[in-house]
Amino acid sequence: MREGDIPHVVQIERLSFPTPWSETSFLNEIYKLRSLARVAIFDEVIAGYLCAEQVLDEGHILNLAVHPDFRGMGVAKVLVKQVMEEMRQNGCRVLYLEVRSSNAIAKRLYERFGFRVIGTRKRYYVTPEEDAIIMAGEIPCPPADQF
Repeated sequence: MREGDIPHVVQIERLSFPTPWSETSFLNEIYKLRSLARVAIFDEVIAGYLCAEQVLDEGHILNLAVHPDFRGMGVAKVLVKQVMEEMRQNGCRVLYLEVRSSNAIAKRLYERFGFRVIGTRKRYYVTPEEDAIIMAGEIPCPPADQF
């Protein structure tokens, strides 16, 4: 993700969430030391994005969205897979995230990557008020034959 991508990312954000991140929030992610801010580009169009951060051997997916025109095409799957691989290469062993309790599509995506529910944050989201499901997934070490 680059500064020039921000207007497109903010547009996707506004189409995806009732309480969207601001342009400043995305700029902070680009320049934050431990941030991984990535975009998925399809035919020269930003189709989706993922913001995550890593501190030592722990990572946190902060934000993920796909433009409505590109949903169901595997964009989110590619973004998660690539960020998990990048974090694995940087020594990350576990990845956390929060997702709205009603977001069945996102929960299924993360479950396919081996994430499991580890808790709930009551009334974490506002507008509309909703619980957050906390999920965690292990990032496996590479197979021994890759050394």
